[in-house]
Amino acid sequence: MAEQSSAVARYGHGSRIPGWDDAVDLSKDPAVIPDPATTPVPAELRTQIEAAMAKYPNFRSAAIPALHAAQDLHGWCSPEAIEQVACVMRLTPGYLTAVATFYDMFEMKPVGRHRVYVCTNISCSLRGADSVLAAVQDAAGDDADFNVRPFECLGACDIAPMASVNGEFVGPLDLADAEQLVADLREGREVLPAKQLSRRACADPGAKDADA
Repeated sequence: MAEQSSAVARYGHGSRIPGWDDAVDLSKDPAVIPDPATTPVPAELRTQIEAAMAKYPNFRSAAIPALHAAQDLHGWCSPEAIEQVACVMRLTPGYLTAVATFYDMFEMKPVGRHRVYVCTNISCSLRGADSVLAAVQDAAGDDADFNVRPFECLGACDIAPMASVNGEFVGPLDLADAEQLVADLREGREVLPAKQLSRRACADPGAKDADA
């Protein structure tokens, strides 16, 4: 029997990627960086983006925090939001769209202003995360202000099952917390303060409740 090759299949031109040597289509419009003269950017957003860019040797590394800042302002990564970030960072909107569509925490369509991401990965799932997710969804109902959805691992397995609520990690959650979580958001209160990860002294030396 002939020995089977374990090598990765290659195309006739020797590459694993088809079309790598295709001619560039020069008939397409070139990618354009938004013109600062015609692209208004809110002053607060510009300040946040420039501060993020100053933290990195390569300014492109600030793309993620810059997109987060734009999403916080606009509620989602709208074409306008991405264009504003592109204008400040001097990048093309296409570059930033590629980043935003890769990461699950960026919303590419309008969503509710209250973002509740319930972790349903293995540690949380084994501790009842799916039931918690269903309970929060039921409590929020059809309220358009809420964006409640399952999420992959958020890296806080020690407080499983947990959720990210407008960026605040809370847990461990149980079914009884669902109604309170939604009510806190609707009333503009702190969400389940006793279960916020940031209040734990081990997570933050300057935590609000040092003895939590």
